[in-house]
Amino acid sequence: MSIGFVLINVSPGREREVFDILVKENNIREIHPLFGEYDLIAKVTVKSLEELGDIVFNKIRKIQGVTDTKTLTGAGF
Repeated sequence: MSIGFVLINVSPGREREVFDILVKENNIREIHPLFGEYDLIAKVTVKSLEELGDIVFNKIRKIQGVTDTKTLTGAGF
């Protein structure tokens, strides 16, 4: 199992809309609003880093209002 923490920037005023979309994704275990450089952080659990990349590139980044992401990866214990 792999874990990713995805830091997400969102267009002003669309934070709640993006949050509501992400909370419905199966692989996203937690999502929290942030104050500062990033607007949201999502904890993603997957079987492989390839699957993590797929979720970031083909799901999170394609959400209307998401402007930038930064992904931190690790392995589950």
